[in-house]
Amino acid sequence: ADNLSDALKKLKITTTDSTADSLEGCLDCLLQALAQDNMETSEKIQKSGVLQVFASLLMPQSSCTAKVANIIAEVARNEFMRNPCVDAGLIPPLVQLLNCKDQEVLLQTGRALGNICYDSHEGRNAVDHAGGAHIVVDHIRSLCSKTDPASEKLLTVFCGMLMNYSNENDTLQSQLINMGVIPTLVKLLGIHCQNAALTEMCLVAFGNLAELESSKEQFAYTNIAEELVKLFKKQIEHDKKEMIFEVLAPLAENDVIKLQLVEAGLVECLLEIVQKTVDSDKEDDIAELKTASDLMVLLLLGDESMQKLFEGGKGSVFQRVLSWIPSNSHQLQLAGALAIANFARNDGNCIHMVDNGIVQKLMDLLDRHVEDGNVTVQHAALSALRNLAIPVVNKAKMLSAGVAEAVLKFLRSEMPPVQFKLLGTLRMIIDAQAEAAEQLGKNIKLVERLVEWCEAKDHAGVMGESNRLLSALIRHSKSKDVIRTIVQSGGIKHLVTMATSEHVIMQNEALIALALIAALELVTAEKDLENAQLVQILHRLLSDDRSAPEIKYNSMVLICALVASEPLQKEVQSLAFLEVVSKLRSHENKTVAQQASLTEQRLAVES
Repeated sequence: ADNLSDALKKLKITTTDSTADSLEGCLDCLLQALAQDNMETSEKIQKSGVLQVFASLLMPQSSCTAKVANIIAEVARNEFMRNPCVDAGLIPPLVQLLNCKDQEVLLQTGRALGNICYDSHEGRNAVDHAGGAHIVVDHIRSLCSKTDPASEKLLTVFCGMLMNYSNENDTLQSQLINMGVIPTLVKLLGIHCQNAALTEMCLVAFGNLAELESSKEQFAYTNIAEELVKLFKKQIEHDKKEMIFEVLAPLAENDVIKLQLVEAGLVECLLEIVQKTVDSDKEDDIAELKTASDLMVLLLLGDESMQKLFEGGKGSVFQRVLSWIPSNSHQLQLAGALAIANFARNDGNCIHMVDNGIVQKLMDLLDRHVEDGNVTVQHAALSALRNLAIPVVNKAKMLSAGVAEAVLKFLRSEMPPVQFKLLGTLRMIIDAQAEAAEQLGKNIKLVERLVEWCEAKDHAGVMGESNRLLSALIRHSKSKDVIRTIVQSGGIKHLVTMATSEHVIMQNEALIALALIAALELVTAEKDLENAQLVQILHRLLSDDRSAPEIKYNSMVLICALVASEPLQKEVQSLAFLEVVSKLRSHENKTVAQQASLTEQRLAVES
């Protein structure tokens, strides 16, 4: 401790004239003390005011420079020392040293700058201001192809410095991307894949940069997919695989890279991991299974990569994914169902899958999750069924397979994501299927639940889908029984509210359903329509210049039907509809103008 105090005192009074030997002795003493107790020694160095002296000792031509930079690197390992290093003015002379040729000086300078930047906003700003990143990127570029140990060590330090400099800082990450660091790092990974430390630094740097959208475009122009898959195949340790996964996941969000990864053979690696880990209860294996199957689902989100793996429904990958659905692992059931939902993104695939029995597999899976089931698996299986029900030719096949009954088992669910998908699946499957729409529309339990969900104000999606399904039951069944069931369950007011939705498609669906109610069961619904103030709402829709032409048209069709009811006709007369309608006779849309003439005649007769 006395030696340290002496050394600090000597350094304090030292000037650049002092002999190199005495200076070296003091610096050695400091390094020794730091090696024994870094934190305590760093505190003493800070209190002594020696940091300011270091700034004048960082001379390119001095023989002590490397040691001074080493001491700065060591003290900057402590968080409390990083700002004092910046305040002592150490960054500009350190950045200047990046221009020197001495390898030891470069190494220690890179360490010092990297440690000062670690989690330090001030450190990063100072290095940015002094232009340090640019010089380091140039160094990496020129050293990239050298494979001697000294160069690789320097590359590792410089990559680490850039990583600390830009970590979780979008602005600095963008700056590095604009400097063209990505192709350089990808090249580096290819050349130095045998060097574990350097490879690791590259991966962490990629992980940092890959989150940014702009980086993905640059990555797509490199052979990153090939390099990562090559590296992945060599890994045995879980931690190393995990590191590569952390880079793959953000990169695989880009459709071009998705396809590159598929072409580079990533899928085969993922399937192999699934096979190896599926029956294991080791924590690492469970984590790997999840990551691999999640990544597989992500690759299927790209249209080209998905179609390549589907291979007309004969692809081995598609077949393997199918085998996940009856698995006992919830993770694989989930990934399998999500994968099917992703494959079911065009009519051809959907038709092929339905014809090849996928529906039964999904219904069996749902069956296993009815009582206290896994919500994510329920949600995924319902998503897949909903997508499969989109092509017209699939609807009747899926209905006769019993999909509606399978889905209705989840009516009791209190989980909004499950409710949302359940509603979407039913709405999709009854589209233009009159018999099924009538059967479901007379199901009092379903209709009551829909009416309840129409009031789910906290869940806009569930509320919107419930309204749309109520309307669809009427529009596709055109059945008096269905209308009576909906009136009896209190559904009319929700259809009237739906006519004021901000979405034109929903407004339209509501108006058509209400027109059918007025045409088929006006007497039954009369009181509810009056209480819901339908006539006033229609007056508003027709008076509003912003209403779409189809809204105006369907509102007038509805008015013509409503005047057959005495109380509703009185409301129509009291609101001066004739005036609003006659203006619409000159509407630019011919269909609207024609309907306005017809409506005017009808209202004139009634008055």
